[in-house]
Amino acid sequence: MRIILLEDVYKLGVAGEVVNVAPGYARNFLIPRSLAVKVSPGALRQSEALRASAETRRAERDKEYSKIAEKIGELTLYFGVKAGETGKLYGSVTPVEIAEKLNGEIGLDIDRRRVGDNPIRELGTFRVPVRLEASLVPTVKVVVFREGEDPRLVKAAEEEAEADEEAVEAEMEAEVEAEVEAIAEAEAVEEIEEVSEEAPAE
Repeated sequence: MRIILLEDVYKLGVAGEVVNVAPGYARNFLIPRSLAVKVSPGALRQSEALRASAETRRAERDKEYSKIAEKIGELTLYFGVKAGETGKLYGSVTPVEIAEKLNGEIGLDIDRRRVGDNPIRELGTFRVPVRLEASLVPTVKVVVFREGEDPRLVKAAEEEAEADEEAVEAEMEAEVEAEVEAIAEAEAVEEIEEVSEEAPAE
């Protein structure tokens, strides 16, 4: 069945475009949701105006999506899961779980079908695609770790240990400097005493 799209439809086409789809898909999904109309002479005349208005809407949406894509690219999602000794998960981290956590982090409602391709079944760090549009697919960093081994806590502990080590080193350096100063002072006092002893009494 030939239809004219009124809105951009993911993996189908852009507004104003004439496409061929299965009759059931058109009648039961696209037309009731006002995403498309049947091809007719009047609708064909309107398709050019539809394309122009869709182009301006698309440009605005592209700006908005590029900001969202930037946020997504900088984001790291953490999942604590049960896993075996080999790193295989008891279950998996599904695209639905990733989408829910992502939506919670950025405050949007990205369709779960646009997040990832397959469930994650092992421990590690992964880049998961988020298909905002056909041409804009940022990736979100997903860290899957064994329960009780949160890498954020490990990193914090390492940073704390490093800070403690730096403090100990600074303290030792200060002690060495103090000793050097004390030795220099003692030597100066000895020189003064020697000079005063060598000086003839009047």
